Amino acid sequence: MDRTDRASRVIAASPAAVYAALLDRKSLEVWLPPDGMRGQVEQWDPRPGGGFRMVLTYLDPTDSPGKTSDATDVVDVAFAELVPAERVVQRAVFEADDPSFGSTMTMTWELAAVGEGTDVTVTATDVPSGIDQAVHEAGIASSLANLASYLGKTN
Repeated sequence: MDRTDRASRVIAASPAAVYAALLDRKSLEVWLPPDGMRGQVEQWDPRPGGGFRMVLTYLDPTDSPGKTSDATDVVDVAFAELVPAERVVQRAVFEADDPSFGSTMTMTWELAAVGEGTDVTVTATDVPSGIDQAVHEAGIASSLANLASYLGKTN
C-alpha cells in the first residue's frame, strides 16, 4: 500500500481560518462530506492524540455502495499532528468488513499562504486498495470546493 492520492486548491481565506475549519466539529459536518454525501460527527476530541468519528451517508447509495453498510462510510480519524495555520495530519481507518478498506490511511492537510488566500494541499498516503484512486481524488477535490464555499460564506 504505497499509493498516494492528492488534490489541492487555493481558498480565499487565511491559513488560520482554514485551520480553524479543519478543527471545528460543526464546520467539518458541513464541508468535509463530498458531493452526494452528508456527514455527522459522533465523537470529537480536537487535540494531538485525539480525533473524531464521522458517519458519511450517501444521499443515493444506488451506484455508490458504502464501505460500512450499503449507504454509509464510517471512519475513525486520529489527529497525529496539529500545527496551527500550517498542517493537520490525520490517521483514518474505515469501519468495513472488506479487508481492502481496512488499513490506516494518512491524510495530510498542508496550508500555505498565497496572495489573498491559502493553498490547501491534501495528500493521502497508504490509501486502502479498495478505494478507487480517481473517485478518491475527486472526493478530496469536492471537499476542498465545499471548504472554499463554506469559508466564503463565513468570512
